[in-house]
Amino acid sequence: MSDEDHTESAAHEPSNVPPIPTHAEAQADPEVLRVFNAAVVDEFRSRGGRVGGPFADSRVLLLTMTGAKSGHRRVTPLEYFTVEGRILIVATRGGAPQNPAWVHNLRANPAAHIELGTESYDVEAEEITGEERDDLFAKVVELCPRITTYPKPERVIPVFELRRT
Repeated sequence: MSDEDHTESAAHEPSNVPPIPTHAEAQADPEVLRVFNAAVVDEFRSRGGRVGGPFADSRVLLLTMTGAKSGHRRVTPLEYFTVEGRILIVATRGGAPQNPAWVHNLRANPAAHIELGTESYDVEAEEITGEERDDLFAKVVELCPRITTYPKPERVIPVFELRRT
């Protein structure tokens, strides 16, 4: 089943995923984001890699990485993009001024694991920089125009490629 098939079928099923919390809600109460992410992870795993609700039209993977400070394993659902056969994740954080925590974790320890559809495998995360990053980010924006509606942070939005190891 292709990624598009996963997205298509998820759009027509009821979802237990709550609305995406705003950046302000997550900043005010980090528990809000933890509960939201847990609901997405549960639905992803129970539906064979499909997620409905606010992600019904998105391609979602689960990224398991090691916390930079704690050393604990962390699972984060993320939208991903396939550009030129490469799996990319982009740290937009909805236009928030700070990077999401997963960026810090991957920079500290790029060895990670992903669940993509019904597949599960180890990856190495490589941060893409410079002109290559700019080119890939522009292609991601073409695939996901809603990124242009986010507030424009003063930071450069990190782009990572996830390579199977």
